[in-house]
Amino acid sequence: MENDNLYLDDELLDLENEDKNYKPWGMSINQYSMLMHLSPLTSILFSFVGIALPIIMWSTQKNQSKTIDKHGKNILNWMISLIIYFTLSYLLSIIFIGLIFLIILGGLGLIFAIIGAVKASNGQFYKYPLSIPFFK
Repeated sequence: MENDNLYLDDELLDLENEDKNYKPWGMSINQYSMLMHLSPLTSILFSFVGIALPIIMWSTQKNQSKTIDKHGKNILNWMISLIIYFTLSYLLSIIFIGLIFLIILGGLGLIFAIIGAVKASNGQFYKYPLSIPFFK
């Protein structure tokens, strides 16, 4: 890993003890974290894959890397939050305001995933705005 530190909620997480030679799926931890952030976007084409892939990526590597564990929990928090927000917006679509929220949420899901991926590729942590912290 190129950086020895990872920012998490304004606190610095020391990753000195993390194995810098560890290569999940044959790639660097930063690249793997970046792909985890982008993996929910596969739901655009394959809905179930967009939910299952980040869960599989996180659960198979979370014990080997603190970085992957932190990114994975953050992504899952955002995905669960997004499902809740989409459900509420769908219910509100009865009075038409929900349609606007559905469009906005779709855009935010795309934008936040791209920002998270760019940050992860640079060895930084990105906390998704509007994310409910289910996993800490």
